[in-house]
This record gives sequence, C-alpha cells and structure tokens, in this order.
Amino acid sequence: MSSSGSLFFSSNKERGVEISCRVQMRSNASLQLLSFVSLVLVVTCDSFVREEVWALTTFKEAIYEDPHMVLSNWNALDADPCGWSGISCSSARDHVVKINITGYSLRGFLAPELGRIKFLQQLVLHGNNLIGVIPKELGMLKYLQVLDLGANQLTGPIPPEIANLTSVRKINLQSNGLTGSLPPELGNLKYLQELWLDRNRLQGSVPASSGSDFTSSVYGIYASNTNLTGLCRASGLKVADFSYNFFTGSIPKCLGYLPSTSFQGNCLQNKDPRQRSSSLCDRAPHARTHQTRSPKHQPAEDVSKQHQRASKPAWLLALEIVTGTMVGCLFLIAFLTALQRCNNKSSLIIPLKKLSSQKDHVTVYIDSEMLKDVVRFSRQELEVACEDFSNIIGSSPDSLVYKGIMKGGPEIAVISLCIKEQQWTGYLELYFQREVADLARLNNENAGKLLGYCKESTPFTRMLVIEYASNGTLYEHLHYGDGCQLSWTRRMKIVTGVARGLKYLHTELEPPFTISELNSSSVYLTEEFSPKLVDFESWKSILARSEKNSGSIGSQGAICVLPHSLEGRHLDVQGNIYAFGVLLLEIISGRPPYCKDKGRLVDWAKDFLELPEAMAYVVDPELKHFRFEDLKVICEVVKLCIHPDPTKQPSMQELSAILESGIDTTISADLKASSLAWAELALAS
Repeated sequence: MSSSGSLFFSSNKERGVEISCRVQMRSNASLQLLSFVSLVLVVTCDSFVREEVWALTTFKEAIYEDPHMVLSNWNALDADPCGWSGISCSSARDHVVKINITGYSLRGFLAPELGRIKFLQQLVLHGNNLIGVIPKELGMLKYLQVLDLGANQLTGPIPPEIANLTSVRKINLQSNGLTGSLPPELGNLKYLQELWLDRNRLQGSVPASSGSDFTSSVYGIYASNTNLTGLCRASGLKVADFSYNFFTGSIPKCLGYLPSTSFQGNCLQNKDPRQRSSSLCDRAPHARTHQTRSPKHQPAEDVSKQHQRASKPAWLLALEIVTGTMVGCLFLIAFLTALQRCNNKSSLIIPLKKLSSQKDHVTVYIDSEMLKDVVRFSRQELEVACEDFSNIIGSSPDSLVYKGIMKGGPEIAVISLCIKEQQWTGYLELYFQREVADLARLNNENAGKLLGYCKESTPFTRMLVIEYASNGTLYEHLHYGDGCQLSWTRRMKIVTGVARGLKYLHTELEPPFTISELNSSSVYLTEEFSPKLVDFESWKSILARSEKNSGSIGSQGAICVLPHSLEGRHLDVQGNIYAFGVLLLEIISGRPPYCKDKGRLVDWAKDFLELPEAMAYVVDPELKHFRFEDLKVICEVVKLCIHPDPTKQPSMQELSAILESGIDTTISADLKASSLAWAELALAS
C-alpha cells in the first residue's frame, strides 16, 4: 500500500508539474502575442505620424519665400509636429487636425503631399502669395471641414476631386487667378454651407439646374427633386459668392435666395448694371470645347444658319472668296518673314532637362540686338569692384546683392542670380535679356538706374549692375538706424519722392512698369535722403515667366521665339498702390508692416485713421514734432490706397497730386511743425 501510495503521489506530482508547465507556456504565448500586437500598433502609429511629418516638411520645401520665418521651427528631425507654428493636433497628439497659416506672405506651391494628412480637418492658408495650381490630391482629405486658400495667387482650374471632400462645410478660393469652369460635382457636397469663389477668372455658366418644380427656403434648402443638378443639390448651402468672375448665362433659380451682389461683376444675361461691360466679357479667355455632332441631331438654329448661308447671292460669295484669299496670302507672307528673321538670329541650344537621349534638345533663338545699347561688364571688373564678392548687402532664395565701387566711377549694387548652369534654359536666357532691356528703360531721379549687366559662361554668371544709393535702405533707417535722422520733413520728402517715382513707372512709361515687391527695403536713399525705387526681386519675374513657357515645350524640335512674342513683366498696378499705402503707414509710424506680437500694421492703424482726433497716435514716438495738416493728407491717401475694393483705388497720378499739393516740404516746415503739431494734439486730447 505504501508503494502504491508512493506511486500515486509521484504520478500526481509529475502531472502537477506538467499542468504547471502548460499554464506557464500558455502564459508566455499570451504575453508574446500581446507584445507582438503592441509592437504592430506602435509601428503602425509611428509610421502614420512619420507620413504626416513627411507631408508637412514636403510642403515647407515647396515654399521658397518665408519673410516672417513662420516655418522656421518645422524640423524634419522632430517626430512631433504638434509644437510647430500653425499646426494643431488631436487631443491624443497622434494626428495633425489643423493647419492655419494666415497672412504670412508665404510664397511657393501647394504640395500634393498635403493630401496624405488623412485626419486633417482644417486647411487655412489665407492671405499668402501661393502660386501654381490646386492639387487634386487635396480631395483625399475625407475629414476636412474647412478649405481656405483665399487671397493667394493660385491659377488653373478648380479640380473636380474637391467634390470628394465629403465632410467639408466651408470652401474659400476667393481672390486668386483661377480659370476654367466650375465643377458641377461641387453640388454633391451635402454638408457644404459656405462657398467663396469671388474675384477669380472662372468662366462658363454657374452649374445649377432645378427643373420646374423646385421649392426653396430662406437658406436655399430644397424639397426632394430628382431633377436637381449641380449646386442645386447642395441643400445646406447658405452663403455663396460668385462675383467678379466671367460667368455667363443666367442666375440659377435655385440660387435666387442669394443677394444680387453675389453675382455682380460677371457676364450674366440680366439687366443688372453691375455686370461687366460687353467689351470686357468679349476679352475674357473662353474655354474651348471640341464637340462633334451628327448632322441628324443639329439644333434648329444651326439648320437655319446653314439655310441662310446656302441662299447667299453669287456676288457676295465671290467677294468672300477673294477676301479669304487675300487674308491667307498676308498670313503666308507674315509667316515667311518671321521665319527669315529667325534664321538671321544667333541660336542657343540647351537641354530643357536631363533626358535619356542626347538628341533631345530644344533650339531657342536668341535676339542679339535686344541689348546692343546696354553696357556689358566682365565678371573680372565686377569682382574687383566688389572686393572678390565679399561685400554682401542683401540676399534672397534666388539672388545675392553685393556692394562695390567701380574704378573711377560710382558706387554700384550687383544682383547675382543663384542658379546652376545645368538649370539654365533657353527660355531663362530670353527672359533674362528681356528683363535687362526692361530695366534699361528706367530713367527717373526716383528710380534706380541700371548701369549694365554681366553674362559669362565660365564660371556661369548672370548679374545686373545698378547705381547704388549710398545712404542704404529706408527699412534700415526706420527700424535699425537713428530715428532722429528721419525728421518729419525728411519723411515727407521721401513720401513725395516715392509717389513721383511710382507715377513715372505707372503712367509715363509704355508699357508701364511695376515693382515686384514694393516695401521699405526696395527704397534706397541718397546722401540727401532722396528716395530711389529699386526692383531687387526682378529675378522672380524671370523665373516665373520662364517656368510658364518651359512646361509646354516638347522635347524635340526647334522653336522660333522673337522678342515681341515674349510674355511681358507681370503688371500689378493695384498691388503697388496698396503696398504704397502700407509704406506710408510704415514711414509715419516707424512700425514694420507686420509684427508677431501686434499683427499687421494696417489692422492696427485702421481705428486711428477714421478718427481725426486719434490720428496723431499713429505718429512715430521718436519724432520730436510733426505737422498735423500733413498727417491728415497722409492718412487720407492711406485710406484710398488700402480700400477693400481695388476698383475704387485712384491712380498714382492722382495720389501724387494730392500729396504734392497737400504736404509742405519746405525748410520752414520743421519750425511750423515743432510749435503747432503737438499743441494741436494736446487740444484734441
């Protein structure tokens, strides 16, 4: 019995050990499975966050100008973008849900990779200088509720893929340069409440049809109707603005609840006097449609027109044939003349890009006569003048600015393009020459004078040489120099000088000329504090125009381009006038156009400009005295310049006349101001 009991105990013990081992093995297996699942989740989440960081840094790389350094803390090595400027994340800090960068003057392109930030709810890039097209990839943002790309410089059509934003409530694309027709697919956005499309170049009819039995409420909510198409299907649409485009046709009945101002400034068929004139509508770039119709299905109008053409008298038919023949001969002569002129030009053959075949080149003909009257400097001359190009006085992503002194000549500023020879194309060469020729036209005491240019192949060099004003920029004096050097009278002389310079550029030159970026950094001062306007951002004009053309060229064949056929400089007269108003505020207040703590200068000053008794608070506190009558004139001109409706801006000729007649720049003005201005301020307060 003891032996059997011992045997029983032994077998139970072994069984217990076996059970314990099994439990432990199952426990270990569960732990391993849990660890594996956790690892998979961590890797998945980490990779998704990395994709969002990658998308954001790709957007940053597409921005080539960030004057306020708002993207300076966007670090690709930082795995957590939640602390980056303009970025908001979810409460769990695991996804980016909002991008809000408004009014920071960012210049660059919209990266298609933004469509990879899948949980994004708001994309707000209002009031920048973004160029290029709207990427269709933005339609991948299924959770996006707000898309605000207004007040930029975007071009091209609105991609139909925007209609895939199934959660969107607000779309703002106003004040751009968008073209093409309005996608009818936008009507599929059932949550859309606000649609802002004003001040673009959109064409065609407003896509909306409601049949004959539609009903509408105050907010445009329609009864169920299977005939609804286009925007009539957007039942939640409460606010929409289609003004100042080139829309044709009539106002859709289903959008009749919108105010008439939502459709003004178009080419619509109604009796509203606020529509564009027929001459402006005729010049609108119409979208081309290629339709092939069967003769059996031609409209009655087309049939009647054919009947009219068939019944023309014989003498009229003969006259048309003779006229057509003469016109054809004239076109043939013009073509042969242009071809002969092309053959007489020297040619430059440069690859558009690195291609697989050595034979794929584009031949661009360069006009050797374009710059025959402009001085051409050698690189060696400029290298000596600028002390081996060591004296850098300015820089941008596209160029460097050097200061130098020509031997026995004036002080010079040399603008050098930062580009590699491999990136230089025939079109860039053409537009470089065109820009030199444009700048050489300027001949005014308040405009920087082009002295010449430099063009060499070894080392690759493209430079502009401009007469230097020895007192530096207005920006340096206002914000870094001794403020007392710029007395009130001296500031008024600068104001009237800049106004005269802009009047010359806008009204006395044909074609007109505008400054690419008008601000206090583009105003140089002589020893007598006389202002000179210098366009140091002209390279951007060269690059932008070249990119437009080079994108449409095939990889083979010869292209003949004559000087008069080149696209001219971008003329932004209204932009110059607005910037002039901001510059006036900067001159009298001593404040920069934008301050991170206080925001935009224009927004800060608006309250004071409307109240005469409060105007004096705009004046720079560094000034010991000022003339109150001058201040009233300046404030009135500023209000005209920054008017929200650009069509109500006066010309620079009118503004210059107002300033010159209303401002006292005589020597005695300082004495008058010192005794009267602050006394008036004391009485007003």
